[in-house]
Amino acid sequence: MASVNTSDFKKGVKVIIEGDPYDMIECNFVKPGKGQALYKTKLRNLIKGTLLDRTYKSGDSVEGADIRYGKGQYLYRDGSGYVFMDNESYEQYALTEETCGDKTTFLQENAPVELLFWNEQLIDMTPPAHVVMTITYTEPAARGNTATNVTKPATVDTGAEVQVPAFINEGDKIKIDAATGKYVERVKE
Repeated sequence: MASVNTSDFKKGVKVIIEGDPYDMIECNFVKPGKGQALYKTKLRNLIKGTLLDRTYKSGDSVEGADIRYGKGQYLYRDGSGYVFMDNESYEQYALTEETCGDKTTFLQENAPVELLFWNEQLIDMTPPAHVVMTITYTEPAARGNTATNVTKPATVDTGAEVQVPAFINEGDKIKIDAATGKYVERVKE
């Protein structure tokens, strides 16, 4: 892959540092009174998720990372983790539970996902922003409890628990923000 010069540094640039791919999440240009201009960067490791601060002098270069995004689909969970399919090549890839973390809490089979590849190896996935789930269990609403913003716990079909308004019942379909796990709205059928 080609090298990335400091003049090309900006948010979103993908580089390789010590053999790992990093995403540049912040880049500040600093010109001291005397001497060479500096580029202060904050980088996020795309595999481990750790942050790294690095300062580069004007004229330095870093190796660019061969990062590719692709559309995919979550297929199933097996003993070692989660299996996804690339929609372009129809190849299947697996990610461990540690790699996926909390992103699979609301992931349903056949759900569309965004896949992140480095050197043609799957290193991460992004679930859909909103998911529609069915309430499998919740307590009935207390009669007369009509105050606004009254919530109760409810279990959805993946087994996750969500806080929902008091008027939601078992069997209702709801839209959930997958990133925060918060109730968005009831879905009419």
